Amino acid sequence: MNIIVTETKEQLSEQACSIFEAQVKADPESVLGLATGSTPLGTYEKLIEGYKKGNADYQRVKTLNLDEYVGLGPDHPESYRTFMEENLFGHLNIDAANTYIPDGTADDLEKECLRYEEVIEKVGPPDIQLLGIGENGHIGFNEPGSSFDTPTHIVELAASTREANARFFPSIEDVPKQAVTMGIRSILKSKRIVLIASGERKARAIERLLAGEIDEAFPASALKNHDDVTLIVDRNAYQFVDGKG
Repeated sequence: MNIIVTETKEQLSEQACSIFEAQVKADPESVLGLATGSTPLGTYEKLIEGYKKGNADYQRVKTLNLDEYVGLGPDHPESYRTFMEENLFGHLNIDAANTYIPDGTADDLEKECLRYEEVIEKVGPPDIQLLGIGENGHIGFNEPGSSFDTPTHIVELAASTREANARFFPSIEDVPKQAVTMGIRSILKSKRIVLIASGERKARAIERLLAGEIDEAFPASALKNHDDVTLIVDRNAYQFVDGKG
C-alpha cells in the first residue's frame, strides 16, 4: 500500500484530484469509481476547479458509484444521485448517460443488485476507484462482518453508520436503514484504488487498517488483498500511526 500523508484536508483533496486527473488525461475513456460522503467533497471541488481550467475533459468518461440508499429516488435531496449531480456531475462535461448509480427504489432489489453487478462487468471495472473509510472500517456500505466474496448486495446499515450520516437528514429517523452497495468482491475488481481519510474521527480506523490483520470484522482490511492501493491521509487521521515506524 502506497501511503501519502498530508498536513491538511485540502492538500489531501489536491493529491486525490491530481491522481484522477492524470488517469483521465492518460485515458479519456476512463471508468472512474466514485464515492459519496463528506470526505470526497474536497476532491470533487478540486476536480471541478481543474475542469474549469481545462485540466481534463470528461466527455467520454464513465462513472460507477459505490452505493445508494434503499427507498430514495434519484430526485430525493439526500439520494446519492442528487449528491453526485450537485457536487460533481453538474459541473463537468460528463454525459449523464455514462454515470451509473444503483437504483434504491427498484421494485425487486435483488434483481437490481444483479443488474448493477452486470453494469460493473459491462462498463468497468473501474480503472480507478475512490473510497472513504467509516469509523467502523466500512468501505462502500459494507459493514463489519460482510463477506469479502460478496458482489453488489443489500445491506442493513449499522447504527453507527446511520448516526454518522444523520447530519445530512432532518433527523436520525429519516436516515434509511438499508442500502444497495457494491460488495467487497466488486470493489476489489478495480484496477487501482485510492482510499482517502481525514480528521481525528478516522484515526483509529486508519491505525487498525495499517496495523491490524485482514479480518471480515474490519471490511477495509480487504484492501490489503489488492495490488494497487494508495492511501491519502491527513495528519489528524494518521496521528496514531505517525511515529510508529
